[in-house]
Parts: sequence; C-alpha cells; structure tokens
Amino acid sequence: MTDVTRAIAAATSVAASLDLPADDAIVLHNSNKLALRLTPCDVLARVAPVGQEVAQFEVELAQRLAEVGSPVRPLEPRADPRVYTRGGFAITLWTYYEEPLAPHTSPVDYAKALEQLHAGMRNVDVPSPRFTDRITEAEEVVADPKCSPELADADRKFLSNRLASLRRTIADRGAVEQLLHGEPHPGNVLGTKNGPLFIDLETCCRGPVEFDLAHVPEAVCEHYPGIDHGLLDDCRQLVIAMVATWRWGLATSSRMGGGSERNACACCAKGRLGRRSTPRRSDWMV
Repeated sequence: MTDVTRAIAAATSVAASLDLPADDAIVLHNSNKLALRLTPCDVLARVAPVGQEVAQFEVELAQRLAEVGSPVRPLEPRADPRVYTRGGFAITLWTYYEEPLAPHTSPVDYAKALEQLHAGMRNVDVPSPRFTDRITEAEEVVADPKCSPELADADRKFLSNRLASLRRTIADRGAVEQLLHGEPHPGNVLGTKNGPLFIDLETCCRGPVEFDLAHVPEAVCEHYPGIDHGLLDDCRQLVIAMVATWRWGLATSSRMGGGSERNACACCAKGRLGRRSTPRRSDWMV
C-alpha cells in the first residue's frame, strides 16, 4: 500500500467516524501535504505524516482569523476544529469550494482581501517565526552541498551572497513587522462567490507587509495602499532567490509517496534577480 493510499484511507476513516460520508476521495494536490476532496460529504481533507506540528498551528490560526472576520478558508463546520490522527497521519478538515483559484479574481478584489487579511492578523497574537527564518533555511541549503548537490560552485556563491545582502538591506530599512500569510500567491487564493479567500496558513510568519506583497502579481500591488516600493522590490528579489534555492534543495519538492521535481537553475535566477519581476505562478508549484 502506497503512502497516498494509506493517507486516503486515514482521511476517509476520520470522516466516517464523524458521520461524514466519504465513499470516494479525489486527490487535488500532492506535495508535502495531500489535499483531498472527500465525497459525497464534500469536505476538503489535508493530510500529512504525524509530527508536523504546524497542523495544529494552522487550525488554531484559522479559528482566530475567522473570529475577526478575515478572508480565510473556514474549517469544516460539521467537525470539531482540531487535528485528527489516524494511521500515522495528521488530518485537518476544511470547507470545500468548487470555485477556481485566484486567476479569476480581479486585482482590486485580491488587494482588498489581502489588506483585510493583514488587518485581521494585526488583531491576532500568536507565536510565529520571522520571515528571516526562511532566509536562514535557504542559506543552509545553499551552504551545504549535501542538500544541493547539483548546484554549481559559482551559482552557490552567487545565491549565498545574494541572500545575505538582501537580508541586510531589508533589515536596514527598519520596517514595521506584523503577522503575515507568508505566501499569498495566486495558488493560495480561492476566488469564491463571496470574494477571495486565503488558504494554507502553515506559512504564516512575521515581517513587513511588503514580504507578502512580493508574492502577488504587480497589478495587485497597484491597489494596495501605503506600500514602500523600495522595500517591495527588495522583498521580490529575496523571494526569487529563495525560490531558486528551494528548487535546488533535495527535500523541498518531494511529493507524498516519493519522487521530486527540479525545473529551474540558479543561473536562470541570476538573470531574473537583476530586474524587477514577480515570480510566475508556476514557480510556486514545487
């Protein structure tokens, strides 16, 4: 039995124990977590190996944000808001939406929803890492050839220097920091009939709002008030450098059940780091 098969069995078993009929499961996404549409109950189940404590953080944060009216995907109302464990997997249950992802959301609505999310996050006090923790993780991947064995020496040096210099530049700006989504790119936004909803809260961290804005299309930023455009450009450059790093890391693109993908090279990132640009949506599907 494969990991995916076992994960599906665990999720359907949990649903059945809650009197949620789950005769079938459709795999919606398979990365470090498995996203399943359980039918006919129409519940979204997120499944990961036990030991990823971030699941509890995500559930608690979703509850807190919903209480202050933030635009986030709600938990499944027919189940207790908690992490369920079954067969070595941690399972969380969420409201399923038929609606498409953010490409169908207008930049104005996207920007308003992100501004509303940030406002709600300023009213939620939860322990969370800083965005600089991700820079540290990226630096560790670049520094260790065992973690990035196919990264050429020249590209390794370039990425290392770029990550370090951007860390200093952003820190020197002394921007106000708050709780952020961490990766509010179009792949983490649902375009529902009631407006955009943000999903996948496991990436939340503290930092300047421009770090979040560095993940969204430029057209969205045009409608977000009070942006420090110099800081935004620095954050865009940082995000591109980190994406390039994750693509070279052995463990960052694994799927449940084995296998990995690596679709870009640091030398390509080197060319993009010299100009202002927003990572394509495909850059996030790693």
